[in-house]
Amino acid sequence: MPRVKSVHLEEVQRPLWLGVLTGVLFFCTFLALEGCLFWSLLAGHVWLAAALIFAIAHLMHAHLIAFHEAAHRSLSVNRYLNDFIGRFVGFFGLMSLPLYRAAHYFHHAYLSTERDEELWPFVIPGSSIWLRRTAAASELVLGFLHTPAIFLRTFLRPKSPIRNPRVRLYIWLDLVFLTSGWLAILIAVTWTGVWYWFLFMYLVPALMAGFMQSLRKYVEHMGLTGAGALGSTRSVVSPGIMGRLLSFSLFNEPYHGVHHRDVRIPCLVYPRFTDLVMPLEAEDTVPFPNYRMALWDMVKSLGDPRVGRQWHCKVGQSVWSKFRAEAKSFSENEPANR
Repeated sequence: MPRVKSVHLEEVQRPLWLGVLTGVLFFCTFLALEGCLFWSLLAGHVWLAAALIFAIAHLMHAHLIAFHEAAHRSLSVNRYLNDFIGRFVGFFGLMSLPLYRAAHYFHHAYLSTERDEELWPFVIPGSSIWLRRTAAASELVLGFLHTPAIFLRTFLRPKSPIRNPRVRLYIWLDLVFLTSGWLAILIAVTWTGVWYWFLFMYLVPALMAGFMQSLRKYVEHMGLTGAGALGSTRSVVSPGIMGRLLSFSLFNEPYHGVHHRDVRIPCLVYPRFTDLVMPLEAEDTVPFPNYRMALWDMVKSLGDPRVGRQWHCKVGQSVWSKFRAEAKSFSENEPANR
């Protein structure tokens, strides 16, 4: 698999601090919009409040992508700052950073295969179509809760692929902290009687952000049954300024094929590596010029939601060789989690 040359990698890794600054900018904007929402709710401006809730949800979605970058240790060159931001964002997104980091490894190492934990049950041939439809509906409607449940399933199920005792201990401690912290918040909200403000200033936008997160995840992978990074990933490479601004507001995650081709590349420089998402084989996905077209391509697959080359009756040896090559390449550049 073609990768970024080391000399170029050193060059592109310099903007890592830019990821932190971008995250801080988004967070300050988020706080400002929360203040505006508080005022609009007090003043009874319903339509303004609705618009602000949508904007806040979009920023919450962006923060979830920052959490993803922190899990890859590519948000900041400072490991402690990187993990602090990841834990902070993860806490309010009901996600454990060490759990996400450990489980997300399998999404990259075994992308769209039966060992891809994040795309269960869509990667399991023979699974009930109603199970897959129900899972898709649940993830899209209640992504805020469904996504943490997917990762908990990976950790708690029998024969969990996360087997390293030290990693499991860290995850348990983090889950205890997460649960205790949220119990304290809910008790405080109940004690002070501020459920109205909690509902509209946090819960409603968080639910919308969960939907956005799941929808983006599905645009990236749902319905694709090719092999390798480009055969099972949709990328959006927009030539227009509005498309590029949307991509920037999502930490350039729409250039998703770049991320799967080389996880070492910081998200804010993805647009410089669009050549990595150009098709190499007939089954590779061609980049979409806008999100609307990528979304429509994904929606057509929701009647029978499935992902992965294994859904085909016969899989050539070359396909599995490609999977193994990418898994080996990823494992050489990502810390062991199991």
